[in-house]
Amino acid sequence: MALPDDSELPFSLLQFYSTSPYACSYLSARRARSLVATPSHLINAEVYGELVRKGFRRSGVFTYRPQCDACQACIPVRVPVDQFHANRSQRRSIRMHSDLLVRELPLRFRDDHYSLYLRYQAARHAGGGMDQDGREQYTQFLLQSRIDTRLIEFSAHGVLRMVSILDVLSDGLSSVYTFYDPDLQPASLGTYSIVWQVAQCVANHLPYLYLGYWIRDSQKMAYKASFRPLEGLFGDHWYPFQGSANAPSPVDPAFGSTTAIRRA
Repeated sequence: MALPDDSELPFSLLQFYSTSPYACSYLSARRARSLVATPSHLINAEVYGELVRKGFRRSGVFTYRPQCDACQACIPVRVPVDQFHANRSQRRSIRMHSDLLVRELPLRFRDDHYSLYLRYQAARHAGGGMDQDGREQYTQFLLQSRIDTRLIEFSAHGVLRMVSILDVLSDGLSSVYTFYDPDLQPASLGTYSIVWQVAQCVANHLPYLYLGYWIRDSQKMAYKASFRPLEGLFGDHWYPFQGSANAPSPVDPAFGSTTAIRRA
């Protein structure tokens, strides 16, 4: 996967370094490395958008992409939203959560969001380390950003149900992280959040929703192939990506007309 041409500003001012190996969060018994872009203060919205198109993601102000020894399991994926078709379960999630109130809030710490985050981590990712995140770690992970980042809150009848953190790029939205009430079963809140984000892209004339990495053998990441059509980054180019999913059918146009995010 090629980096931007070093002769082109501002990329000529960036430096990239590889981390030491660490335990992979997604595939047991494997070691991972990350390629990190620095310095972070030079990575503005324009630069970050180009890095995302080259397969990078961010965690707070830390911008990285996988660069593992003898492993290429992480495939950057995005949804071309004008071609998106919701399958049966995705349409069901839209109907199930038609009563959700959606609000965009300032990117700052809230006790109820943090409490929901800890409940979600304990139920969905127990033992992964993030279930022990303190307030500072939570803030650094989700609430520190040098680009156009939106905090979206979903509630029903005054009860907080879900929070999504999204980055606004020139060509789309990048889904940073979503956490939700783990006690609602079956709720499909994670599915609903992605279809909602697709609708925001359509409403704001943004062609792509970037979903991070698809990993075939990781249950935490393989679900992304159900959002079709999907494109994957292979080498330096995005190609139609074939994953396993049900036959598509059109997204509800009424759903796509409800907009919380506005381009700055």
